[in-house]
Amino acid sequence: MNKQKSIIEELDSLVPVKNKHSVIESRAAHVITSAIHLIEQLHASYAPEVAEDLTKRLVKSILCKESTKFMRKLNTVKKGQKS
Repeated sequence: MNKQKSIIEELDSLVPVKNKHSVIESRAAHVITSAIHLIEQLHASYAPEVAEDLTKRLVKSILCKESTKFMRKLNTVKKGQKS
């Protein structure tokens, strides 16, 4: 089977080992900042109990490496607002 590499995997293979720590540190900073902004937006957009539930599901989705937990709840909330 011919497995294609993602762009990220290709870039990772080009980064010298000594710079990998810097790359990981930079990516982590971007992901954490983005997550904080998303959580702030959730709290600004939804009722407190809904925002808390979405925040918990976001964290759980990240820990489980599965985005469907968060997306399923977000779609439920979205459908509830249309009614």
